[in-house]
Amino acid sequence: MKEKKVIAKVIEVRGKGCDLGIKLGDEYVIDINKSDFCGWAYNAIFPYAFALKFGGSFPWEKEENTTCVACPDPYNTVVFKLTAMDE
Repeated sequence: MKEKKVIAKVIEVRGKGCDLGIKLGDEYVIDINKSDFCGWAYNAIFPYAFALKFGGSFPWEKEENTTCVACPDPYNTVVFKLTAMDE
């Protein structure tokens, strides 16, 4: 099975905003965590991104190859839409 590329796009920022500067509309390729991306958000995203990368799906999602995941910050939450696409 060919791996898919997973993109995380910021679709919502709550509270006063991300302390690391992640902003609405930002996009990231989810692969190996780089030091410029929030470790907390990466840990929340990774299990979903890994499933999508290898063809997994989520039965609660209406759109194929996508899901939404939020970082665990309860006051300044960042919500990401993950999308898997063929490279």
